[in-house]
Amino acid sequence: MSTPASTVPPDPHQGSRLLGEFIRLHRNRLAPAAAGLPSAGRRRAPGLRREELATLCGVSATWITWLEQGRQVAASTKTLERLAQALQLSAAERAYLFELARRRDPSAPVAPPKAVDAVLRSVHAIQHPAYVLNQRWDVVAGNAQAADLFLGWQSSSEDEQAGAPPNLLRFLFFNPQARDLIENWAMRSQRLVAEFRADCGGRLHAAPLRELIDALSMRSPEFAALWKLNDVQEREGGERGFQHPRQGRLVYEQLTLRAALHPEYKLVMLLPLNPAEQQA
Repeated sequence: MSTPASTVPPDPHQGSRLLGEFIRLHRNRLAPAAAGLPSAGRRRAPGLRREELATLCGVSATWITWLEQGRQVAASTKTLERLAQALQLSAAERAYLFELARRRDPSAPVAPPKAVDAVLRSVHAIQHPAYVLNQRWDVVAGNAQAADLFLGWQSSSEDEQAGAPPNLLRFLFFNPQARDLIENWAMRSQRLVAEFRADCGGRLHAAPLRELIDALSMRSPEFAALWKLNDVQEREGGERGFQHPRQGRLVYEQLTLRAALHPEYKLVMLLPLNPAEQQA
């Protein structure tokens, strides 16, 4: 009898494999000229060679090879800093690198723990759509305006029967109305998956996140394909368009905030670009 997926213990080496894949991906993406290296000579791949990355980081090529192979290689904070600089990682990518290596980024601020009740209550004081996401992107709080905009946050009958909480990714990929509701669904879904990966960081091996990712990958080929891209992006604001079945076209400016004392929760607000026109 096979072991149920929910009881399978997390793979202790998964973080090392993810770290290796991430470093190899960005090494292959970085052109030698962009790293200040000569690009002359034949290359089997357009990116940096392992030897070149090793030189930039002040380590051996063998160490880079082992790291990319997912071996249990200890990477110091200083080495990770040099890797992030050599690979020209963005702030989100750097944070993801440190999380995968299970090291604290010395440039990241330290936030003391604090009860999150005020964050959860805050959505009800906002007159426009607002909601709070946890690390799984479950909707742990939301006002009536957000529930109306996102069609009650329903994802699928299967999730409802299982008593699953509302989840932004489940809504995005499993609610058939989401594709019509969200303008530029294909572009938005690709970006949201990249933002979610950045948010997960080194916690990808944790059971709650792993279960969600496995379920999404199994039920949605589109999510599975986007997840395999290994893209990482910071969650940013910007214009968000919706084609609501009752209210017609709605355009908002998205603003995402993290509580300074409880950064694992994100407060997302959707503010009308032109309040006068939205109320008309």
